[in-house]
Amino acid sequence: MSVARVTELIAASPKSFEDAIQVGVSRAVQTLKNVEGVWVANQKCVIKNGKISEYRVNLKVTFILQD
Repeated sequence: MSVARVTELIAASPKSFEDAIQVGVSRAVQTLKNVEGVWVANQKCVIKNGKISEYRVNLKVTFILQD
């Protein structure tokens, strides 16, 4: 039986929410081993001069702990 852990990350992109998710997942797999999934817990935008300047996502990353 395996045991999983969930860690929370915040990632951002000037392009889109989808790109922010890709940025977060790419960074997570560089640091964490056995990443199994990600859940987008929250999304928000930063507005500057009346326009969206940044897309941000809060991600909950699930990974399996090694024995």
